[in-house]
Amino acid sequence: MIGPGRAAAAAAAAAVISALSAHPAAQPAPLTGSAQVARVYDVIMDARFAEAEALLNKTCPPVPAEVCKLLSVVSSWWQIQLNPYTRSQDEAFRKNADLVINAMERWTEREPARAEAWFYLGGAVGARAQWRVLRGETLAAARDGKRIKSALERALEIDPKLQDAYFGIGMYHYYAAVAPRAARMLRWLLLLPGGDREQGLEEMLRARGAGQLLRSEADYQLHIVYLWYEKQPSRALELLTALADRYPHNPHFLQQVAEIEDHYTLDHAASLRAWRTLLDRARRGQVALPEMVRTRAELGVALELDHTGQPQAAIPMLQAIIESKPAAPAGAVALAHLELGYVYDRLLRRTEALASYRAALAANPAGDPMKIESRAREWLRTPAR
Repeated sequence: MIGPGRAAAAAAAAAVISALSAHPAAQPAPLTGSAQVARVYDVIMDARFAEAEALLNKTCPPVPAEVCKLLSVVSSWWQIQLNPYTRSQDEAFRKNADLVINAMERWTEREPARAEAWFYLGGAVGARAQWRVLRGETLAAARDGKRIKSALERALEIDPKLQDAYFGIGMYHYYAAVAPRAARMLRWLLLLPGGDREQGLEEMLRARGAGQLLRSEADYQLHIVYLWYEKQPSRALELLTALADRYPHNPHFLQQVAEIEDHYTLDHAASLRAWRTLLDRARRGQVALPEMVRTRAELGVALELDHTGQPQAAIPMLQAIIESKPAAPAGAVALAHLELGYVYDRLLRRTEALASYRAALAANPAGDPMKIESRAREWLRTPAR
C-alpha cells in the first residue's frame, strides 16, 4: 500500500514533470528557454546521461543556472532508478538535491512574483521527495509533498496559464485520497491537505493533454495510477510500451513491461518476449549500463522459461550468472540461486532446490533489499509445488 509518502512522491514526480517539460506552444506564458530544457530532459529520459551533462553547458545560459542544476539532479535520480537496490549514489544525490532546493528558495526570494521560480522550486523538492520515498523516509517525503503542492499553487496564483502545474497538484489530490486509513491519520498529524480521487485524476489528465512535451514522464507516473489503483494493467502496459518505443536506450521501461506481464497479467509468453528483447539490446550495447541490464534480463528470461514450461533451459543461464558473480544489479547472485531453486523444485530435484535456497540466503545482500530471505525461507519450508 502507498501512504502520504507515496503521495509526496507522486506530487514530487509531477512537479519535476511540470517544471521540466513545459513547451512554449502549449504554455502561453513560457518558461525561459523551455525548448532547450525540454531537449535535455528528453535525453535524460532516454538514459543518455553523459550526453545530457554535455547539453547542460549549452543550455545555461540562456536558461537560469538553477534550472540546469535541477536537471543534473534529475539525471542522478534516473541513474538511481536503473539500479535502485544499491545506495552508492545516495549521499551525493541527497547533498546535491538539498543544494538545488536552497538555490531555488533564494530565487523565489529574489523574484517572489516570478511564477517560473516557484514552478522550479516544486520540481527541486520533488526530485528529493521521490528519492526519500524509495529509501523509506516517509515522514520527510510527506513534508516535502506539502511544500511541492504549495509551490505549484503559488506558481498558478501568479500565472494561471501554467497549466502543467495541475499535474503535480492532481497527483497530490489523487494519492491523498487513495491512501490507506493509517496514512490518512499521518496526513492529519502533519496537517497535510486532503485529497479527491476523481478531481486528482481529472487534473492529471487535463495537464497531460495540455502540454506537448509533458506526455513522456506523465505517462510514466500515470502507469502507476492505472496499475495499482485503477486496476487497469492493460492501460499501464500501453503507456509503458509507448515509453519503451520512444526511449529504447532506457532499459527501465521495457523491464517494467516484462514485470507487469509476469506479475499482473500473468502473460508469461509476453513477459518472455519483453525480456528477450531487452537482452538482445543489452548484448548489442543499445541500452544504458549494458552489462548490468544483460544480467537482469537473463534473470528475467530464466524465470519466464520456467513459467512457460521450459525449466531445463533456464538452468545453464542461471548457473552462468552465479559463476560470473556480477557486481550489478544488486543481489543478482542471490536472485539467481533463488530462481535456480524454483527450477529444481519444478523438476522434482528437491535436494538441489534446498541447496539453492540456502545459497540464496548466503548470497543475499545486507538489508535484504529484494526481500529474498522471506521467499527463500518459504520455499525451504514448502514441499515441491
